Amino acid sequence: MLSMKKNDKARKNIGKSFSFLTANQWSYIGLILTMISVYFIINQRFLLAALLFGVGGFLDFVDGAVARHRKEATKKGAYLDTILDRYTEAIIIFALIFVSIPTLFIDSEIWLFLYLFGSMMTTYAKAAASEKKIIDELSVGILQRQDRIFLLIVALFSAVFSLAVLGYFIVILAILTNISALQRIFAAMAKGKK
Repeated sequence: MLSMKKNDKARKNIGKSFSFLTANQWSYIGLILTMISVYFIINQRFLLAALLFGVGGFLDFVDGAVARHRKEATKKGAYLDTILDRYTEAIIIFALIFVSIPTLFIDSEIWLFLYLFGSMMTTYAKAAASEKKIIDELSVGILQRQDRIFLLIVALFSAVFSLAVLGYFIVILAILTNISALQRIFAAMAKGKK
C-alpha cells in the first residue's frame, strides 16, 4: 500500500515537472529517440542505443503522467500512445535484424520474428477482447509492456559486452511474449462473457 502511494506521488511529481510540453509531444520525442537509437543499433553502438531507448522508455511513462497532471487525458491520446508503443517496439526489433546475433538453436531472425509476433499478439489479444466485449479489462500475462521494454534495454546494454547474451535475451523475449499472449487468450476465453 505504501509503495502504491509512493508511485502515485512520483507520477504526480513527474507529471508536474514535465508539463511544459503536452503528453503527445513527449510521446513523439520518445519515438524520435527510438528512431535515432536504431541508427546506433545498426552500427553496433549499443551503449548509445540503450541510453536513447531507455530515455524513450522513460518518456512513455512521462506522457501519461503529464496527461493526467494537465487534465488532458483523452481516449485519442491513449490510442495514440498505444499505437506509438507498437511502432517503438517494432522499430527496435527491425533494427536488430541487422545485428549479427549468434544462432541459438534457430536463426536469430526467427527469434526476432517470434518476439515481434508475441509482442503484437499480447496487445491484440487485449484489444480484441475489449472490442468484442468479451472482457472489460485484460491485463494478465507473464510479461507486460514495461517488462518487455526493460528487458530490451538490458539486452541492448548486454550487447556492449556480448552479442551472444543479446541473443539469449531475444530468445527469452520471444518465448515469454508468446506465453503472455496465450495467457491473455485463455483468460479471455475462460473468464469472458459468452
